[in-house]
Amino acid sequence: MKIDIIGDIHGCFSEFEQLTKKLGFDWNEGISVHPHGRRLAFLGDLTDRGPDSLKTVHFVWELVIKRKVAFYSPGNHCNKLYRYFLGNNVQISHGLETTVAEYEASDQKARQLVKERFIELYEQAPLYQVLDGGKLVIAHAGIRHDYIGKSSAKVKTFVLYGDITGGTNPDGTPVRRDWALKHPGKPIIVYGHTPVSEPRVINNTYNIDTGAVFGGKLTALRYPEMELVSVPSSMPYVAEKFKSFPD
Repeated sequence: MKIDIIGDIHGCFSEFEQLTKKLGFDWNEGISVHPHGRRLAFLGDLTDRGPDSLKTVHFVWELVIKRKVAFYSPGNHCNKLYRYFLGNNVQISHGLETTVAEYEASDQKARQLVKERFIELYEQAPLYQVLDGGKLVIAHAGIRHDYIGKSSAKVKTFVLYGDITGGTNPDGTPVRRDWALKHPGKPIIVYGHTPVSEPRVINNTYNIDTGAVFGGKLTALRYPEMELVSVPSSMPYVAEKFKSFPD
């Protein structure tokens, strides 16, 4: 099984296109196809903050649902957009406002199509992906080793938001435990959610959210080669959005 796992896109579609071309995918038919059958995997947060959230939704739907040649599991931003499309009362903030603005600027037919496609994509997605006979797990904010194979509310919260304590940092972001420090090393876990300036590799866990939407990079991890591939972002750099860890 050969997979290229893509970090949090957040509507940065041009960077996604550049990255997949760098990975060897062919776009001649307007969709990414690899000549040697490699597949893409998305670890969530397709939308919000970036300029092309709806285009990203359509593209991932095409690959995952229509062609069945890619893998997807949701992130917390995906979960919030899903609840918005269901008509739930959600705060249109923290990036959702950019996706909603794109959506509301579309005509009724286009709005209905993207809404239907995203709901289908979300509802058919596993909470996290266990691939290659259990050797590889892809989960948006990561997953504790003993949670793999489970899907309780506690596990869902962990996968979407990380190992949160319930407390908040001075900037309002949730306090999270560094779960990767305790990972026993197997399986390989690939995740995102927390932007880092460079991919963070520890105990066979890989954080590949390198903050494309905050002016960093969009990063992919090639599996099983375990090669990291990135392209620079075209977005303004926002230094305070990147998490640093003690050496």
